[in-house]
Amino acid sequence: MSFFLPKLQTKREVDQVIKTVAERVLVLRFGRDQDAVCLQLDEILSKTAHDLSKMAAIYLVDVDSVPIYTRYFDISYIPSTVFFFNGQHMKVDYGSPDHTKFIGCFKTKQDFIDLIEVIFRGAMRGKLIVHSPIDPRNIPKYDLLYHGI
Repeated sequence: MSFFLPKLQTKREVDQVIKTVAERVLVLRFGRDQDAVCLQLDEILSKTAHDLSKMAAIYLVDVDSVPIYTRYFDISYIPSTVFFFNGQHMKVDYGSPDHTKFIGCFKTKQDFIDLIEVIFRGAMRGKLIVHSPIDPRNIPKYDLLYHGI
């Protein structure tokens, strides 16, 4: 299903999209096209893209083609979904230590739609972090390991 959504191949393309998408939530899915979980997430994203077109712009980014962003957002699990609004990185409190990205796949289309609506409304009010409307049982749990130097 990933062929229905636009793909960003280079750092320049990612930078350009972050700068130019205005008054909508920018959704960047970091992953690989051949990964089974990424394909499952891509199906949810593509099915909701039209319904959310006034609130969100959804793009796919291959982690291997843009390693600088993979390191910057500390993407160690794929898929990871990152959100922006008017060039500003939007953070979401999922009840986990990491508020910078959603790791894994959404359980339902409605979970994704609800999350985009909350991010959009919060961003329109000037908030940089919002609380996740997704049921905590539907949020994948991962142990995040931070490596020190």
